[in-house]
Amino acid sequence: MSSAHLLQVRDLTVVLGGRPVLAGVGFDLGGRERVALVGASGSGKTTLGLALLGLLPPGAVVTGSVRVGGTELVGAPERVLRTLRGRVTALVPQDPGTSLNPQVRVGRQVAAPLRRAGLGRRAAATRAEELLAELRLPAGAARRSPVQLSGGQRQRAALATALACDPQLLVADEPTSALDGTVQAGVLATLGAATRERGTALLLVTHDLAAAAGTCDRLLALDGGRLVADGPLPDVLHDPHPVLRAMVDATVALSPARAR
Repeated sequence: MSSAHLLQVRDLTVVLGGRPVLAGVGFDLGGRERVALVGASGSGKTTLGLALLGLLPPGAVVTGSVRVGGTELVGAPERVLRTLRGRVTALVPQDPGTSLNPQVRVGRQVAAPLRRAGLGRRAAATRAEELLAELRLPAGAARRSPVQLSGGQRQRAALATALACDPQLLVADEPTSALDGTVQAGVLATLGAATRERGTALLLVTHDLAAAAGTCDRLLALDGGRLVADGPLPDVLHDPHPVLRAMVDATVALSPARAR
């Protein structure tokens, strides 16, 4: 396997509660790639994203291999996984309303991973303010609580927290599903620019083909826990698998041009 691959997944199978969720999934992801992971609800997208971060729930039965930066995650003890989180891998969750502590100021939450990485309090606070400004949050956002921010601003704050320690791989799990259409576009643009400027690999977990096409160059598709498509986005959509065909048709039906 090439050392250029930041992420290497081989024959990954996950069983949750006695039910197979992923079956024999395998792919590689390079150090600067921007890849969308799509599929219908229940296809295993979120489970795969969590597996790549070592965040599967207790009781999950996992076989196969997930290597990130050369470190095997399957079967790794928690102390090993902790050394990767933040610095090598990071997660932008679906709902910043639950991932951000409503009682803690935003700046302190963005600074937390920097403090865990050994940065002093003042330096971490300064860097947190810089990150929030880079991600287009208003001046003074660091001193606000999450409830004082809009939904789009909260998602940008969650992105700032994920990017604080410059991870090599960012997994964004349906990061705009809780936002309205105009705000979604802005957050996706910010996500794309932030990862591109840093050279961070991106795995965007989404059910939205338009979001995938606007942010990523490569497409992975899951159906029933199996990988059914993997390739450059135009190639995969040129002769799509049936699950992708259904998503294409849904995207076209919802487009403003079709609505008129």
